[in-house]
Amino acid sequence: MTLKELGWNEDLETAFAAFTGKGWVPARLIRETVINYGAFLKGGEEIDVILCGRVWHEATCDADLPAVGDWVAVELGDENQPHIIRATLPRRTCFSRKMPGNSSQAQVIGANIDYVAVVTDAGPDYNIRRMERYFMLIGRSGAKAVVLVNKADLFPKEQSKKAAEEIAALWDGATVHITSALNGDGLKVLKKYLKKGITMCVVGSSGVGKSTLVNQLYGEEWQWTSECNETTGKGRHTTTSRELVPLPGTGMLIDNPGMREIQMWTDEATLRDSFADVDALTAECKFSDCSHRKDAKCAIRAAVDAGTLDVGRYENFLNLENEIAALRKRSEKRQMAVERWAKRNSVKARNLADRIQLEKDVRGDL
Repeated sequence: MTLKELGWNEDLETAFAAFTGKGWVPARLIRETVINYGAFLKGGEEIDVILCGRVWHEATCDADLPAVGDWVAVELGDENQPHIIRATLPRRTCFSRKMPGNSSQAQVIGANIDYVAVVTDAGPDYNIRRMERYFMLIGRSGAKAVVLVNKADLFPKEQSKKAAEEIAALWDGATVHITSALNGDGLKVLKKYLKKGITMCVVGSSGVGKSTLVNQLYGEEWQWTSECNETTGKGRHTTTSRELVPLPGTGMLIDNPGMREIQMWTDEATLRDSFADVDALTAECKFSDCSHRKDAKCAIRAAVDAGTLDVGRYENFLNLENEIAALRKRSEKRQMAVERWAKRNSVKARNLADRIQLEKDVRGDL
């Protein structure tokens, strides 16, 4: 497996030039554990690597640390010394969400990916509001969106078609396909995108058929799956770890655990772009600081009342605005805490330096 087949390009070659004289080699991270990483070298050799202290300390947050899909510069060890990540190369794209819970930090799902494939179905998993969230995150990542309305064999044809049309109407940049992993439709669709050097990240709720698709693409039971629950239509197995899988003769796949939370990690600009139809109405509101809730002569609420704007889309717009505002506030508080911590430690360092110098002066007088 060549570096190019792993996704190496001229930009990465240029970025790595600063390290060639150090004897380090490029590698792509395929796995992350609590103690180390798995990585591919040129030729397809897989090694375990650890992170050097400098890269750890220079990261301002967890999202700055190496993640699955990242390209890194590695100092190779031997039987007595570990292989060490000495630097991380710039990311071309980065697909992330807000870390679950009350954290104000981002969780990187995959780095340097070309496509994000969202797998859903037209049944219990279908949620148009959640798809809006996915599209916002994908739009910010820089990757392209592909949606599979999967398990078409379990639902009426018109039901799957309606779901696909509603999803496609949300975002012009998304390509939507109706598939059945059991019938092999999803395999044919994904193979059209997975060319050599291309990386795709597969996301979606647990039990929508992601692992079955990965099995079919890889050609063997890469992720074990079981029969579906007759009530929910969901598989009993769910992926439990994030890993980049090289596919024979094609591209690479990042399979992910099922996502229970799609919390936002984005900004107001991305929100406006994703809800351009709603945002355009704000110019028609009577007041420039309209909250779009109970304010008089709100153009957005008027569109909802007139039936020209879906009430669910309107409510999701307001909810996402609130989430982004809350995230910004938590981020600002965290930054203030970091600055106070740095200032306090800086003062302590100066005081320590003064005491050391004073002791030297005293010893000199004696």
